[in-house]
Amino acid sequence: MTALELIGSVFMLLGAAVALLAGIGLLRFQSSYARIHAAGKASPVAFVVTAFGALFFLDGDGIALLLLAVGAMILTLPLGVHLLFRAANESDSR
Repeated sequence: MTALELIGSVFMLLGAAVALLAGIGLLRFQSSYARIHAAGKASPVAFVVTAFGALFFLDGDGIALLLLAVGAMILTLPLGVHLLFRAANESDSR
């Protein structure tokens, strides 16, 4: 295993740890707002860190596709979390 592969593996493990913490937050938090916050903040961070680690194992085409996926995640996730908050707020106010 080369040094770059070791660095990539560490980043991928770090991303998995962040995703695990988000999952624990989803189970432990009581309110729906706190659960959505845990999922909405930690999941893109976990994905980006894991994707950065995966970059060390990919070639040019794989890197381009992974960067496209990271961009899509960063652009669409705030809207999705906002819509989840809005739906939770609507259902609480009824």
